[in-house]
Amino acid sequence: MIAANNPNLKTWLSVPEGSDFSIQNIPFGVACTKGDTPRVVSRIGDYVIDLKVLFDFGYFADLHVALEDFDTDCLNNMMRRGKSGVRAIRNRISELFTEEHELKSNSNHLEQILIPVSEAIMMMPVRVGDYTDFYSSEQHAYNVGCMFRDPNNALLPNWKYIPVGYHGRASSIVVSGTNFHRPKGQQRPVDAEPPVFGPSKQLDFELEMAFVTFEGKTLGDSISTKEADDYIFGMCLFNDWSARDLQKWEYVPLGPFLAKNFASHVSPWIVTLDALEPFRVKGPVQDPKVFEYLEYEGDKHIDINLEVSIKPESSEEKLVSKSNYRYMYWNMNQQLAHHTINGCNIKAGDMMASGTISGPSETEYGSMLEISWKGTKPVQMPDGSERKFIMDHDTVIMRGYSEKNGVRVGFGEVSAKVLPAK
Repeated sequence: MIAANNPNLKTWLSVPEGSDFSIQNIPFGVACTKGDTPRVVSRIGDYVIDLKVLFDFGYFADLHVALEDFDTDCLNNMMRRGKSGVRAIRNRISELFTEEHELKSNSNHLEQILIPVSEAIMMMPVRVGDYTDFYSSEQHAYNVGCMFRDPNNALLPNWKYIPVGYHGRASSIVVSGTNFHRPKGQQRPVDAEPPVFGPSKQLDFELEMAFVTFEGKTLGDSISTKEADDYIFGMCLFNDWSARDLQKWEYVPLGPFLAKNFASHVSPWIVTLDALEPFRVKGPVQDPKVFEYLEYEGDKHIDINLEVSIKPESSEEKLVSKSNYRYMYWNMNQQLAHHTINGCNIKAGDMMASGTISGPSETEYGSMLEISWKGTKPVQMPDGSERKFIMDHDTVIMRGYSEKNGVRVGFGEVSAKVLPAK
């Protein structure tokens, strides 16, 4: 058992009931306070834990770490310690904040180590080198195929043979709370007429999860499904915004471009794959049989409850979707194995998103395209307005957590407000 995952662990820190940040979580992020420099942090309950200060006080003295792993504005240095290195750091943090440890009596140290979450400014946790977006939810792919083709040909012939993906734009991945302007570009509202240019009228969210990698193998080598867990650092919530009207016009023959490159948002806390181990579940039966390099052993899907709310500027938020990451057809191990089968090299900090996650019922769809069924089923908001897609000044909020046997490990939230087009 991974020591930090022990469900019997108790902390002396106050953890509100229902908190995503139990002592069994120990996520990683980057934060600063007013007038201070960014540093690597963790969190328990409503306290942010300054890992640079823990290092300075010698609490990591026997671990193979250095000051630059924590005195920095991203997690990439720490991730280069690999699976075993990060596991040792997480286990040590867990040990320090259990009820039995003497740290709880050292008020001088604690004043410098602990930051109330209300005083922490959360930053982009990872310097993303390369970003890949997959398309791995069967229900989502089926729904889209029904809308734009027909139910008998909803899934393209390759979909159940390969984890379909494309290389996206890394520079416009930003942290939760970063507001952005409505994208603009070419659209073709009427198929028989020429295109027009202007702000997107069909701005959509996409409910996704993303995983972040450790340093991979050299160019030319592959990562197998069996090895994949050792190369995955952790996961975060991911809102992969999409301008559906721009995408419809531009995606043939090479795929989305302006429809996707304007912004994607991540939650500020990366929950390690180690912390998610207790929530493993079986995946779907994959038929037809996958190629040998995509075969895997054990339970490699994860039970993560997901939800999406829309908050108009003038009213409270409205829950529009409740889904689950376990609905994925292709799991992370298969995605990483496919990504590297031709020798593609993976770097520490690369980010790979799941694609929109939709469940089998209408209440579990992961995009407004599906929820409103291409605009034919508007959603009522608390202020009396309707939504077919996302409007200016709307805030979209995504949340996610796993829970089992009284232990909750969550991601917090990823949210962003849409501003009018420039």
